[in-house]
Amino acid sequence: MSVLVYTESEKGKFKKIAFEVASYAKSIATQLGTTVTAITINADDSSVLGTYGVDKILNVSNDSLNPFNAKTYAAVIAQAAENEASQVVVISSSADSRYLAPLLAVNLNAGYCSNVVEVPSSTSPFTVKRTAFTNKAFSNTVITTDVKLLGLSNNSVGITENPTSASTEDFSPNIPESGVSTVSVDKVTDKVTIADADVVVSGGRGLKGPENWGLVEDLAEVLGAATACSKPVSDLGWRPHSEHVGQTGKPVASNLYIAIGISGAIQHLAGINASKVKVVINTDPEAPFFKAADYGIVGDAFEVVPKLTEKLKEFKAQNA
Repeated sequence: MSVLVYTESEKGKFKKIAFEVASYAKSIATQLGTTVTAITINADDSSVLGTYGVDKILNVSNDSLNPFNAKTYAAVIAQAAENEASQVVVISSSADSRYLAPLLAVNLNAGYCSNVVEVPSSTSPFTVKRTAFTNKAFSNTVITTDVKLLGLSNNSVGITENPTSASTEDFSPNIPESGVSTVSVDKVTDKVTIADADVVVSGGRGLKGPENWGLVEDLAEVLGAATACSKPVSDLGWRPHSEHVGQTGKPVASNLYIAIGISGAIQHLAGINASKVKVVINTDPEAPFFKAADYGIVGDAFEVVPKLTEKLKEFKAQNA
């Protein structure tokens, strides 16, 4: 009756969200007085999951599971849940997990709750808090099915170390024939991805052209951040569409979101509203973004950003 958690990996390496969902699953297991079982698929070193409260690890190694396929992965995870008699299954809110979640819910006859941001406020009835209306509100949702499937919102609960002596075993599920095409994902090497980033630095048309994008990249490098852009910027071809964040692009739930030269159209705000701290740099004091910002700087990005970057470099050097 353990809580089952699917811990995502890429090219054998765990994504940051894998440790967050493991930490979250441990909190639920503590509430329920049970243990945490993690299922991994083609991961290199799963023992690290014990650091985050996982008691048992089911390792699946099968080349036919590369690349990701929603139908196949849902079937594999469902078999693990049935094997462990898990009544609570936790996944992330990554693009892959959003694809497989409905299929997994059907396989388990489970109630699925997406965008979960806290541990259950009650386990009887099973009640979770989730974001609603593009992160403008919260909903306390009761799941009445025997099996509960929870999609944890990125960067919502953080990563907590809770070392355990995790046991490890190989798990060999039945692999169904593929019935769903694989997901196409834009890959950027040697850079922090938007989905995994604690900090995102984003630029808009206020940067005046792609030749000025060094301002964004330099600041992002100092902060160890991912780079992003507004929809008009990607539409103009200044930046790839994979960096477009907003309601019609990628959602962002970072701990810090810095917007440079972005006015703050409602569609953009809807996509980044889940970020914890929002900083805006804009020459227009009436820009809509300032109403949503936690901190605002009215000024020319070409003057403000280089100074900010330089000060951060000095701070890092002094505190290295």
